Amino acid sequence: MADHQEASVTLLSEPVSVSAARRFVARVLADWGLPDGSDAADTVRLIISELATNAVQHTFGQSPTFTVDLRLEREEQLHLGVTDSHPRWPQRLPAAVRQDNGRGMVIIRSLAKEYGGRLTVTPTPDGGKTVWIALPWNVPVQG
Repeated sequence: MADHQEASVTLLSEPVSVSAARRFVARVLADWGLPDGSDAADTVRLIISELATNAVQHTFGQSPTFTVDLRLEREEQLHLGVTDSHPRWPQRLPAAVRQDNGRGMVIIRSLAKEYGGRLTVTPTPDGGKTVWIALPWNVPVQG
């Protein structure tokens, strides 16, 4: 088995691409041995859904595509990344702010923490960013 496995897909920054990102992630996770319908698979799909939604909604048309990256390192850690070309990084809303949207990053951070993971944001060479979630992997890799 290789030290790591990778998969990625680039999608148009359109609302329909959010469900395409979830389906892509579900297929890859299943190939890597994480059964569809498990709590962990559901959590990863929710995280990707929120990140993809952010890439579509909060880039204000300035990022025509976004890329979903999955990387499994040494059968120990799963890295989920969503990259867009918009320069604005995610903002943490104050707890007192009440609005109907804008809670995606709160959900993502909470889920990552609950599963022993972490969130980081890294710049891309073109001035955009990748939002990464690293989660422990407790599933034997198939391959």
